[in-house]
Amino acid sequence: MTTIIKVIAGPTASGKSALAISKARECNGVIINADALQVYDALPMLAAQPTAEDKAQAPHLLYGAIPPTEVCSATRWTNMAVKAIKDTLANGQTPILVGGTGLYLKTLMEGLSPVPDVPGEIREMMIARQRELGNPAFHAAFKQHDPVMAERLHPNDTQRLIRAWEVLEATGESLATWQAQPPQPPVPEWRYDVLVLDPPRDVLYDRCNKRFLVMMDQGALEEARAYDARIQKGEVLAEGGVTQALGFKPLQAHLQGRLSLAEAIELSQIDTRQYAKRQVTWLRNQVKMGGNIDRLQRS
Repeated sequence: MTTIIKVIAGPTASGKSALAISKARECNGVIINADALQVYDALPMLAAQPTAEDKAQAPHLLYGAIPPTEVCSATRWTNMAVKAIKDTLANGQTPILVGGTGLYLKTLMEGLSPVPDVPGEIREMMIARQRELGNPAFHAAFKQHDPVMAERLHPNDTQRLIRAWEVLEATGESLATWQAQPPQPPVPEWRYDVLVLDPPRDVLYDRCNKRFLVMMDQGALEEARAYDARIQKGEVLAEGGVTQALGFKPLQAHLQGRLSLAEAIELSQIDTRQYAKRQVTWLRNQVKMGGNIDRLQRS
C-alpha cells in the first residue's frame, strides 16, 4: 500500500519551521528533522533548532539527536529518518520531513550508497590522528593512501576527511568506489508530497539578516563562547560537523580577537545569505517531479 510522506524544504530563514508546526497541528503530524546541523546536540541557537516553545506545539524528532563528537553522514541520517518515519506511521501519525539539506532528502527519496558501517574504534582512531596531525598534514597523509578522494575534499573539511579515511581503513576500498556503486533502493511503498519554499530573494535576505540579529540578542555569542571552550579543551572537533553552523566561525574569530563584533555579525549575515542562495539553487535544480515524488509545489 502506498504511503504519502510530506516534505517541507527550503533555504534557511524561509519559514519552514513555523509552517511545519501549523501543518503538524492540522494533521496529527510529527516533525522530522532533515537539516544536517540541527541533528547535532550542540549550538542549538546558531543551528536554528526549534525552541522549547516550538517543540511544545508538536512532536519533533531527530533534533539534537547526535553528539557533536560523532559524524552524521547522509547514510546515517537516512537510516535514522526511515526509523522515525516508520515509528510515526505505526503510531497513526503523519510524518512531516522538514529541512534544507538537499542531500539528505535526495538520499531518502532516491536511495542509499551501500557504504558499510564503520566500527567505533576505527572512527576514534581517525579522530585522534586528525587531532594529532592537524588538517593540512592529515589531508596530505590521507592523499598518500587515497588520492582520488583527497582531490575531492578540501584540506579543512575535517568531518568528510575523517569519514573518507575511516571508510578506507574499515573496508580497504575508497569511499569513491562505494559512492560509485548503484544505490540501495528507497522504501518502495513511500511516495512524497513535497513543498519547496522559495521566497523572493530580497525578502529571504532580509529575513536572514534580521534572524541573525535576533540570535545575537538571545545569546548566540555566549553559545559560541561555550562551544569554543570545548574545542580548546579537545572535547570536540575544531572543524566540520556543527562548527559549520552559520555564524559560529565569525563569532569564534571575534572571541579570539581576530574580528570586531560588528565585523563578525556582518560576516555571519553575509555567510547566511550566501548559504541560502546555494540552497535555493540546489532545490530548484535537483527537486523535480518524477521518481518517488507524486506532488511538488513551490511557494
